[in-house]
Amino acid sequence: MDHMSFSFSDTIGGYVTHFNRQEKSFGIKTSDGREYTAHLTPTAWGRIAQNLEEGYIDATQRLGELLTPGQHVFAYGVFYPQGDGHKFDVKSFVFPGEAPDKYRHEEPDWWVKQVRSIADSYLKWQFDYPNKEINYREYRTMLNLAGAKKQEDFLQETDTVSRLVYGFASAFMLTGHDRFLEAAEKGTEYLRDHMRFYDPDENLIYWYHGVKVTGNREQKLLTSEFSDDYDCIPAYEQIYALAGPMQTYRASGDPRILKDADMTIDLFDKFYLDKEKGGYFSHLDPITLDPRAESLGRNQGRKNWNSVGDHAPAYLINLYLATGEQKYADMLEYTFDTIEAHFPDYDNSPFVQEKFYEDWSHDKTWGWQQNRAVVGHNLKIAWNLMRMQSLKPKDKYVDFAKKIAAIMPAVGSDQQRGGWYDVVERVLGEGEEQHRFVWHDRKAWWQQEQAILAYLILHGIEKDPEYLRHAREACAFYNAHFLDHDDGAVYFNVLANGLPFLMGTERYKGSHSMSGYHSTELCYLAAIYQNLLIFKHPMDFYFKPIPGGFKDNTLRVSPDILPPGSIAIGKVWINDEEYTNFDADGLTVKLPDTQERVKVKVQIVPK
Repeated sequence: MDHMSFSFSDTIGGYVTHFNRQEKSFGIKTSDGREYTAHLTPTAWGRIAQNLEEGYIDATQRLGELLTPGQHVFAYGVFYPQGDGHKFDVKSFVFPGEAPDKYRHEEPDWWVKQVRSIADSYLKWQFDYPNKEINYREYRTMLNLAGAKKQEDFLQETDTVSRLVYGFASAFMLTGHDRFLEAAEKGTEYLRDHMRFYDPDENLIYWYHGVKVTGNREQKLLTSEFSDDYDCIPAYEQIYALAGPMQTYRASGDPRILKDADMTIDLFDKFYLDKEKGGYFSHLDPITLDPRAESLGRNQGRKNWNSVGDHAPAYLINLYLATGEQKYADMLEYTFDTIEAHFPDYDNSPFVQEKFYEDWSHDKTWGWQQNRAVVGHNLKIAWNLMRMQSLKPKDKYVDFAKKIAAIMPAVGSDQQRGGWYDVVERVLGEGEEQHRFVWHDRKAWWQQEQAILAYLILHGIEKDPEYLRHAREACAFYNAHFLDHDDGAVYFNVLANGLPFLMGTERYKGSHSMSGYHSTELCYLAAIYQNLLIFKHPMDFYFKPIPGGFKDNTLRVSPDILPPGSIAIGKVWINDEEYTNFDADGLTVKLPDTQERVKVKVQIVPK
């Protein structure tokens, strides 16, 4: 077919170049510089992006005012065949802000309000709070679109509980609302009581895949029931079991959590760590704890992104921030050096390699992954390399991060509509100009998070306006299309054009893949990067330490690994009274000698 002979609806995300009132048309230029002429229709309507629990902000009567050169906009409409080309008639608009270079998601409290709303939604869905007490016996992995539980589901997956706990702990640290800390601490206690296994022979801890709850009966599941990892103990499940408790530890200082983390790291070091060729194996046999056991099948003697790279963002950075211990900094350095040494594959593909055999040769035949790239994993590497760069500067870290940042928009993002794709083929086929989608061209919420955080921290540290542009575009797409203003929290997937995709497990608010983690992690860290690194707004953080919990009674309050000297403590309050025993530049508070828990509010200021 050499001529488009049918109509179709789609979105153009870009920047207004001009507006012709007489012809009721405007120009819109995409992220990669292609320009379209778009036409207003009599029924066209528009809105300004609104946060969760905000009222609708109508822009329909202001379209002529808002369509000014430089304005970022998402225009949804219909392409009609006309002459030798097509005509694009716009039916609706979403404006990320009310003027060029003005984005609502850059308001200082945007992400704080969003994390509060998401956390409250999960409190209501999982526990019927505040009508009932928070009781994790009622927790279920599967939640439908409106948050209701599937009646036939009795599974409590350890990782999804932990990820929800992370969200509650993060919400407390940003808002100070005690209900979130209560939920985080009760969830951590539930994980310790029901999903933690202590091996006295090896003197270490590992975590069950989950628990099936039927009435008062509880069946513990040691091995994974997820298809990728069936009948194995995958490293990433052990890693993410620590995510929620570790964020809770930052707020509470409960020494039992620290002991759990150390004993789980002992598990990694004793059984997952490859002491000869480096890195961490991806799976263990559940009986022998042998990563090379034949019973592991396709997971025998394998390493992957999750087993090496996920330590840092899931728990290890937070463990270092809470303790300042050199041994955790050393482990971080080891994992990032391993990533930098083995994951780049730029002679063959613009994407990193993610699956490996024991000797680090590339595994291009494993399961669904084959020779395919998860777009978000590339961005996640860039984001976390820049965090590590502020702890242990190395040219190879920042060079690798910047290489990913430069390459990824053209191969992993949608430069027509906005947003970031999911899984693509790593190598172009003969005659192909675009990397083929493996299953679909939909966009997952968690991959948008990786793009946003990668480009925010890159701009915050490197001050390159191109990084800010990519961050803004990703934030704008996410906040325009992923927030569920009807039922709460965020959608799992949207179509390429931004409309929610609501079929199968992708319509759920709780599943094996989705809990309260990536959406709340995004809120927590986007607020930090925007306010403290980029726009220089002070932020408040909240803690409620257990008396004597933190070593030397010292509370470490750095919100993330940021460039040395970039932030300081401005003020501290204990139980709402100003308190002065703190080290502003050292980002520590000497806690009072008390037998009761006190709430500590810390103002962090950019320098």
